[in-house]
Amino acid sequence: MKPWNVVLGVDVSKKTIDICWAEQKLSLHADNNSEGFGKFKKWCKDHSIDLSKTFIVLEYTGGYEYRFIQFCESQHIDYRRFPGLEIKNSRGMVRGKSDKADAFRISQYGEERVKRLEPSNPLNKDILELKTLLAFRKRLVRERAGYQNTVKERKHMYEVGDQDMIIAMAGAKIAANDEYTGDIEARIMELIKSDEKMYFNYQVITSIKGIGPINGWMTIAYTENFTSFPDARHYAVYVGVIPFDHRSGTSIKGRKRTSYLAQKELKQELNQAARIAILHSPEMRAYAERKLKNKDYKLILNNVKFKLILRMFSLVKRGEKYVENYRRAA
Repeated sequence: MKPWNVVLGVDVSKKTIDICWAEQKLSLHADNNSEGFGKFKKWCKDHSIDLSKTFIVLEYTGGYEYRFIQFCESQHIDYRRFPGLEIKNSRGMVRGKSDKADAFRISQYGEERVKRLEPSNPLNKDILELKTLLAFRKRLVRERAGYQNTVKERKHMYEVGDQDMIIAMAGAKIAANDEYTGDIEARIMELIKSDEKMYFNYQVITSIKGIGPINGWMTIAYTENFTSFPDARHYAVYVGVIPFDHRSGTSIKGRKRTSYLAQKELKQELNQAARIAILHSPEMRAYAERKLKNKDYKLILNNVKFKLILRMFSLVKRGEKYVENYRRAA
């Protein structure tokens, strides 16, 4: 285990970073760019912080942290990202919120666990491009849906045909978006196939009933090919399908519920995967039918999502494709 003398917590936003050394109650606010990183290096020098013996802890932000991570890798600084929910749940009762306070709490979280921390793997450029392509594909799909709604509403309200100028323009936009989406999907598959391990894992998880290409792409991207989360449960917390207790003493007796702090796009795509699994997987269908007798459908759907995550991580770990061998008891 490498001896780290300093653990820094970093709260990253789109334009700024807040860095804190909780043990010494030192903090820095800087821009999330090269100039800000230079300011960070000077701050470390002024406070005798040896970056070669420094460990940086930060949260997943969906991409805002990548520029800072690239800086860390260029300077050979060890770092690790954690789901925001995991850090939040470790804090206990917290009053108030600011970027500076968040950086302090992240640093505390790292200091408490420093003996068990392992650095993250270096960023994979193919994974970064994959995430960028998926984000742009999502934008194109949403735009397409908007244009489709425009056509539908205009035809309904004004009883016009395809020769109407607005409908014709919207149709052209839809056709262009379809072409661009196809190009992006082709590039996504090209990226995945260019990496033998990535392509094999993609084939493994899409062999599961319910996990189609889009869920496969997103899972590969956001787990960074199953390297950025230690196990299925940590990923499930990140996605937001793990329910947490909501009770205290005799006055608060809430049911377990999932947190609003989640990667909502992944969760949304898994919703569709869970519905398909219930329809087409005999095992999942039997589970849903059994539980529907006394459980709410939303709870069952959430449980199926967790089962799919467990199945993906288990199969990837074993390096095996899914084989349907369920036999319903007579």
